[in-house]
Amino acid sequence: MSTSGLLLLVLDLAGTFVFALNGALTAIRTARLDIVGVVALGMFTAMGGGIIRDVLIGSLPPATFSDWRYLVVAASGALLAFFLGPRLDRIALSINVFDAMGLSLFAVTGSLKALDSGMAPLPAVLLGAITGVGGGTLRDVLLGHVPTVLSSGLYAIPALVGATATVTAHELGAPGPAGALVAACLCFGIRVVGIRYDLDAPTPRGTPPREQG
Repeated sequence: MSTSGLLLLVLDLAGTFVFALNGALTAIRTARLDIVGVVALGMFTAMGGGIIRDVLIGSLPPATFSDWRYLVVAASGALLAFFLGPRLDRIALSINVFDAMGLSLFAVTGSLKALDSGMAPLPAVLLGAITGVGGGTLRDVLLGHVPTVLSSGLYAIPALVGATATVTAHELGAPGPAGALVAACLCFGIRVVGIRYDLDAPTPRGTPPREQG
């Protein structure tokens, strides 16, 4: 496997793991599901973005179903959250941090895989953002919530920034690991700042303020 292929796999599996943690912790905190529901939601959250990405670029069957490591990593993350979640302090913070990590890693891997498939820079940026928000959107829909991507102004924006940074670094010939790391940290930082200070993107005049959740 090439260095770039190994980097993509490692980042993809890392994103799968942290999104599985996020989905499972969300299930524990907001829906009070049993072990089957917790693991299922964790795995759906972990694999949703990658499946959407692979389908859109025509990489079939999706890596999630053709590589056993994705299923094992997703299930492991969800089970870990099920058994350790109730003991975690400040569980809401844990959920948000894992969500920001998954968003960042998938925004990077989505854009990198799009570039590897021959996509132009702009479509690669869009696909990176879609990959980043896909798992969280599926999680929210399954829980009957308004998707975070529609209710939080600093969710899709960090994904777009991270994907743009990834594509820009690639086009400038920056080393793969360095460019991916900087892009992921940039996305993560923007998302965490948005969470910490409850920031949103500009809204139309007269829009009621968002209720605090």
